[in-house]
Formats: sequence, structure tokens, C-alpha cells
Amino acid sequence: MNTANKKELLIGIAMLSAGIVYMAMAYRLPGHAGIDAATLPTLLAAFLSLLGVMQLFSAFSHKPRNAAPSTPAASGSVASPVPPATSEPRTVLKTLGLILGYMALLGPVGFPIMTAVYLYLQFIVLTPVGHKVSHLTYALIALVTAAVIFLLFREAFDLMLPAGLLNHFL
Repeated sequence: MNTANKKELLIGIAMLSAGIVYMAMAYRLPGHAGIDAATLPTLLAAFLSLLGVMQLFSAFSHKPRNAAPSTPAASGSVASPVPPATSEPRTVLKTLGLILGYMALLGPVGFPIMTAVYLYLQFIVLTPVGHKVSHLTYALIALVTAAVIFLLFREAFDLMLPAGLLNHFL
């Protein structure tokens, strides 16, 4: 097993372990029939465990990524390896900055607006370097997602998320 597969295996084990621990903690929450405070944590734990299992299967099913060719190319040219991505630390720092900004402005600005802005900016941060940023698509997905989550919590779960600036209109 090469180094990349070992990393994938460790990530899978960590995700599965975190999912199992989170599931155990979710089952300790008091609950009653139907949707309650333990429903969402239980679902998240199940999805995290599922992702961990999928990651483990992925680690065992992938062939080595950096396998060197056994024979040189017929034209005499050697394929140059793709340089590793150097934008990962910047992407992580941008994401952390977005999360901090989201948390700081969630109360005064409100959940719907801040969630839409956060998702839109996060989509831009996570867009691969060589791909074109689709602003309209990102904005529509962010707006619809923020509205659906806000209305779902407000109407279905009867939980109030901070409306912030929208308090005047709701």
C-alpha cells in the first residue's frame, strides 16, 4: 500500500470513528416520538459513518496513483509529473476566515442573508483553479439553499433561526 492509500485509509478510519462516537453521543440526547433534538445529530452521524466506510472502500480499491511507467515513451519524451497543489493552505485559511465572518455576522445580519453570502463565497473558494467560476449558478444555489433551510427550521421544526435584517419584513 503506497503513501496516498495509507492516508486515505487513515482518513476513512478517522471519519468512521468520529461518526461512531458522534452517533453514541446523539443517542444520549433526550428524545420523544417524531422529529426532536436528536434527529439531526443522528442523521449527521449516520452520514459521517457512511462517508467513512466509503473512504475505506476507496482506500482499498484504488491503484497506486504515482506508478512510474515500466517502459519509456516511444518518442523519447518523458511525461513530467503534475506538481502538487499549493493552494490547499490558502483554501483552508480562506474557509476559516469565511466561517469566522459568518459566525460574527450571523446575529446582526441574520441567518438567511449570511448563509446565502457564506455559501456563495465558499463555492468560489472551493472552485478548482482551472475552472471558470459560475457566479449565477452559485448565487442561485446559495439563495435557494438558505431559503429552504430557514423555512424548514421555521415552519417544519418550529425553531427560530436569527432573521437579523429580515425581522422588519417577516
